[in-house]
Amino acid sequence: MRLATWNVNSIRSRLDRVAEFLDRQDIDVLALQETKCRDDQFPFERFDELGYEVAHLGINQWNGVAIVSRVGLTDVEPAFPDQPGFDKEAGESLISAPVVESRALGATCGGVRVWSLYVPNGRSRYDPHYAYKLEWLAALRDNGARWLAEDPQAKIALVGDWNIAPTDDDVWSPEFFANKTHTSQPERDAFQAIVDTGFADVMRPYAPGPGVYTYWDYTQLRFPRKEGMRIDFILASPALAATATDALVDREERKGKGASDHAPVIAEFAD
Repeated sequence: MRLATWNVNSIRSRLDRVAEFLDRQDIDVLALQETKCRDDQFPFERFDELGYEVAHLGINQWNGVAIVSRVGLTDVEPAFPDQPGFDKEAGESLISAPVVESRALGATCGGVRVWSLYVPNGRSRYDPHYAYKLEWLAALRDNGARWLAEDPQAKIALVGDWNIAPTDDDVWSPEFFANKTHTSQPERDAFQAIVDTGFADVMRPYAPGPGVYTYWDYTQLRFPRKEGMRIDFILASPALAATATDALVDREERKGKGASDHAPVIAEFAD
């Protein structure tokens, strides 16, 4: 299986690029984030023409996650258990609140349980969304630990835009990001806590840093100046990670007119 994740930053704006990417990289399963459309606006027909099934979760023009598969797509879940929501009026995250943000979508594809995840940005360390981000990650960690405890041989992939650079090697300048979100110790600890449950970053062994990034801001010529961050990940359960044979960042998709500010991450797994 060739599994990819990509924050596409609007599927309707980049549909042709996504279609060409699926063909060029021979992708079996693609998790998308920031589709930025409602379910009724998603271009299902194009993917059907390409031979892919699609599950999509989109409520408005913000966020949005999808899973695109040509190896089956069953048992779709629009959120993980106890996924926090954000109460905009109260200005805080509440596990008891309705989940109004489309940030997590699960489906089983070719025997692998794939979760397309768009972790909250956090905005700033003093914004209520920062606490929301940490609570969201804690809930994901608890679910990941439970899934592995229930079935240690389960093949699970937690993939997407994590909005966290877990080490200094994952940013172009640790000094630039000091005291900012994405690199703060609580965020890094939250990411590591998920790794500690048993999920492995499958790309790093094949693409050691520093200098390997998945996101480059549109401003200040960040991409040509190689000033990026690695914030998009494929984390695999032990049974799935044991079958990994290759992984890479497709930087070609960050080039040219109309590119997303993220590049896809691809991992290959043996049967």
